[in-house]
Amino acid sequence: MTKENMSVPTIIGTETEFGISVKNAREQDPIAASTLVVNAYKSRNIPTISWDYAQESPLMDARGFMEESQNPSVEDENNSVINDILVNGGRYYVDHAHPEYCTPECSNARDLVKYEKAGELILDLSRLAAEQLLLDNQEIIIYKNNTDYKGHSYGAHENYLMSRKVPFSDIVDGLTPFLVTRQIITGSGKVGAENGADDTDFQISQRADFFEKEVGLSTMVERPLINTRDEPHADSKLYRRLHVIVGDSNMSEFAIYLKVGITAIVLQLIEKGVVGKQFALQEPVAVVKSVSRDLSCKNKIELKDSRKWTAIEIQRAYLELAHQHLSSEERTSIVEDVLEKWDFVLKSLETDPMSLGQHLDWVIKKRLIDAYVARHDFKWSDPRVRMMDLQYHDLRPDKGLYARLLKNGHVERILTHEEIVHAIQHPPLDTRAYFRGTCLRKFPNEIHSVSWNSIIFNGPTGFDKIMMERPHFGTQEIVGELLNTCTVVDLVNQIRTDCK
Repeated sequence: MTKENMSVPTIIGTETEFGISVKNAREQDPIAASTLVVNAYKSRNIPTISWDYAQESPLMDARGFMEESQNPSVEDENNSVINDILVNGGRYYVDHAHPEYCTPECSNARDLVKYEKAGELILDLSRLAAEQLLLDNQEIIIYKNNTDYKGHSYGAHENYLMSRKVPFSDIVDGLTPFLVTRQIITGSGKVGAENGADDTDFQISQRADFFEKEVGLSTMVERPLINTRDEPHADSKLYRRLHVIVGDSNMSEFAIYLKVGITAIVLQLIEKGVVGKQFALQEPVAVVKSVSRDLSCKNKIELKDSRKWTAIEIQRAYLELAHQHLSSEERTSIVEDVLEKWDFVLKSLETDPMSLGQHLDWVIKKRLIDAYVARHDFKWSDPRVRMMDLQYHDLRPDKGLYARLLKNGHVERILTHEEIVHAIQHPPLDTRAYFRGTCLRKFPNEIHSVSWNSIIFNGPTGFDKIMMERPHFGTQEIVGELLNTCTVVDLVNQIRTDCK
């Protein structure tokens, strides 16, 4: 039986933690460096606007309980976190020892790539501004990767809006095999192994070695393949925000595009009830590591029903279900393009993974390092090989290996550079990010605080809080004319009238 009525509009966002170091610093202090970098970036000349934590509940578990641990107060959070709430609808802040950038809510994979790449430019602009405050011989290096090679892993998290009606167990059943095998498309490549995993010269995923259980709430210890954080940032009666933590940080526009595009499609299939336990794996935590080490993508994986399939075959099965069950209305031009590229990549992986040397990060990186190792007769354990791995993710346009390939036209693009630059200052037009970003641009001095699903204005008689509980509302089509002509008082009164 299908559940066609459960599908909700596609809303996607990503959160990326960046590695950071200061060249020629006497001591490495990533917290101080991150704070310096985020503070150096100013997207607008306005007073500080705080982040509203009132709607946040990071310890709420999708399985129906709250984690018993110390939760910092809202006041402590606002005092300790360095925030920049961006006019493109996103957020830029210090998360522990990392600068972190969150995209605005996007309605499709192409927009997501645009705003994630805009985040990289924001980080680089921040770096350049922050370096003006350092000694002449010091330089900030920012990496869009997932490990410091000292046992620490930091995340590239994805978020997808889903119907609250879908049982969480259905998501676990349908999504686990997909995510475990998705890395053959989305892995960013890694020299060596960490976290006590089996040694290897090179593997597909930077994150695979750090996953230790199938389902859980934590994102920092005993990391699960399926994260249970239940923090919808929307109407909790209608929506769930699925928090995906198993992905790598991608440099390739093509890889980001497929990563979020195919995952959004698979979640639609789960909502429709056409993906259940038919692809359940015997040992998913072990398999995530073995798939990462299988550069041929041809090794067989044992399913719970004793069938043995390759990662490519499992991905192909999901793709075939998408062709069978997506309606004509759901098959937008971007969805069609994602399906076509998904098929292209699977065919290429089947015949020769190394043929994707302009498309997938792990293949691009492997080809670069192969040539480097052969040219200098290095061993894979040589520290210079590991440094080359890091240099692939360096955001500096003159030093980063991916950046140089991009500049010279050696990698596949989804966007133009002009589109990405535009996205630094302009929000998506078709999600609530439009309302948030436009209000920040037009009324900066009259906003007290912001969250993903609310804005608090400084009204004439106190605070006026506007809730934004549906991420696909607040678009240019719905509120554009109002925002062009109104004052804050008019805006608040009009929205209250409309909500009655």
